[in-house]
Order: sequence, then structure tokens, then C-alpha cells
Amino acid sequence: MGSQLPAPSLKHVFRVEATLGEPLDLGDAPRGRRRIVPLTGGTFAGPELNGNLIPGASADWQIVLADGTTLGDIRYTLQTEAGALLYVQSSGVRHGPAEVLARLGRGEDVGAGEYTFRTATRIETAAPELDWLNMGVFISSGGRRPGGVTYETYLVG
Repeated sequence: MGSQLPAPSLKHVFRVEATLGEPLDLGDAPRGRRRIVPLTGGTFAGPELNGNLIPGASADWQIVLADGTTLGDIRYTLQTEAGALLYVQSSGVRHGPAEVLARLGRGEDVGAGEYTFRTATRIETAAPELDWLNMGVFISSGGRRPGGVTYETYLVG
């Protein structure tokens, strides 16, 4: 009963560099300000997987809280160089000091080390050779930049 459980490890899976379209602001709802931010294109690259983000099938459904914290429901579709489609869904939070979140809200260039942007990520695919993605537990670290966003995704081992 007293045995030590293994500590989780992380294996880098891919980095997504996505461009963003104009947000659709739905206004103040009971839980916060609702926004939908389209991911309009981009690429992903990693040790085993590379390809493109599919525009029109990718967006971030956000709730922005009064203090500037953003709760994200990020869904995007990737296509590997071999043609396999990956459905990625991340649930996360972006938070930090009020002045940093205000700068992000204005679209300014803010270093990713000035705030926290983390997600729990699921990946689904019908490609048999990538079935390991369906069984994986993933986390992502994000960074916002003017006109775009970056996600680094890791498999938890």
C-alpha cells in the first residue's frame, strides 16, 4: 500500500501557430462576456506530426470574467501532412495581473511569461496509425500575440 506512484512526465507532441480573425462579441451574459474568436489558419509541427490548421472548423469560445480572466473552450481541426484529420478540444484558463490582462485585451504584444495560459486537451482521430492520440492525456501551454495564438501540446506519461 505504501508504494510510490510514478511521477508524470511530459512528451512534446506539437506546436500550433494559429492566426485569429475578428472576435464575435456576444455581450455580457450571466457567466461573463461571451466571445467567439475564429482561428483562421496556421500550421502545427512536432517530432512526429506536422500539418495545417483547418480554417472554418476552428475557434475559441470564450467567457471573459470581470477581472479579465478568460475561460476558453478551444476547438480546432488539424490536418497532418499525410492527410489525417485531428479534432482537438481544449478547456482552459488565461489569467494574470490585471494590468497584463488589460494589455492582452487591447491586443498588445505581451510576453507569455507575464501571465498563465494553460489547457487540458483531448485529441480525436479516425486514423488507425494515430490511435495513440485517442488514448492520450494532454496538456497545453498557450501564448497570445497580436493577430495570433500559439499552443504547445504535451502528452502526459
